[in-house]
Amino acid sequence: MTVKKVYFTPYGVGLGHASRLITIAEKVKTNNINVKFSSFGEAVDFISRYGYQCNQVPPVEFSWNSQGSFSMKNSVSNIPSWFKNFTTQVVKEVEMMIKFSPNVVVSDSRLSSIVSARLLGIPSLVLLNQIKLLLSPKLHSFKAARFVENLNGEFIGMLWSLSNEILVPDLPPPYTISENNIWNTNSVIKKIKYIGFIAPKMNISEQRIIKVMNFLNFSKNKPIIFFHISGPSKTRLPIVRKILDAQKHFRNKIQYVVSEGKPNGNIEPYKLSDNGWYYEWCPIRDELFALSDILVLRGGHTTMSQAIQFGKPIISIPIENHAEQISNSCKIKKIGIGIMLKDGDLSSEKLSEAISKMLNDNKFTSRSLEIMQFCEKLNGVQNVVNIVRSYI
Repeated sequence: MTVKKVYFTPYGVGLGHASRLITIAEKVKTNNINVKFSSFGEAVDFISRYGYQCNQVPPVEFSWNSQGSFSMKNSVSNIPSWFKNFTTQVVKEVEMMIKFSPNVVVSDSRLSSIVSARLLGIPSLVLLNQIKLLLSPKLHSFKAARFVENLNGEFIGMLWSLSNEILVPDLPPPYTISENNIWNTNSVIKKIKYIGFIAPKMNISEQRIIKVMNFLNFSKNKPIIFFHISGPSKTRLPIVRKILDAQKHFRNKIQYVVSEGKPNGNIEPYKLSDNGWYYEWCPIRDELFALSDILVLRGGHTTMSQAIQFGKPIISIPIENHAEQISNSCKIKKIGIGIMLKDGDLSSEKLSEAISKMLNDNKFTSRSLEIMQFCEKLNGVQNVVNIVRSYI
């Protein structure tokens, strides 16, 4: 029996990219199909938690300031190290691919592995919801900056087109959440396929819901809010502190869970109040997505995708100056399924007001259910699995 091999290479910042490829790996692997991963940062430990071998490469990532927002200044100063680490990534990936000898390389937003696969003549696929790098809102107000953004997008698009296919884990137009990152980039048009969301909608049984409700001592008489905070480590704690400060406004009106999203954190919760709990790492995330009335999230594409698949209205607090998250958050507002709050001037009062507005206006929930029904016509995970298998 010939053993086939698939090499998965997610981007290592945040856990969304790794989460998507783990979902695919779970469906692809069989007795005669071996899989291996390569990544960096927190994603390495996250992947290892699922029992997969993960090669570690040097990081290529953006910079964040002490307030948890994107830092253009620090990122620009890191450009020399980016090139150095990117080159090292390519060299290491070539070595590891030669040793593993995969039939196909599946990248999630990692360009180095696409370049390495092309050098070795190995077919490659890339999951990508960010073709162009969007500039910050301040810069975007200048015509010259928008020209540079588009020019940069076409150049980067040509690099992504080194892959055999570009699989966009998003809804087709007009509901594409990452529209500003994908649309109007001519260099990738021939290779793009909209495949639907990859973030799986878990089938949560009523029995599991009841078990979690009992564990948390929640009732059906009050709304349930899940504050699911994810993203780079420096960006999480500042927003968590703001959420905890907002307790005084809503602790008697709602039932809630706050998750810090710390990959190696404690999975045992502690009480914040009679109606609230805090997790460093939440092991009942899917159950909470299913039973909550409102989800309070960052603007990451993967987490938003899953929220939409559960038909839940969203309060989004994108990382300050993080253009992609801001763009995603604007789109959920545009299609009527959420409210966007600005991280920089977020206050406990504004957060409480947004929760009250959403609880008192049915249109958010009804629109969310409508978009969910559209999502159910697409099976993003199976679409990717079928494409991967076609190469092996």
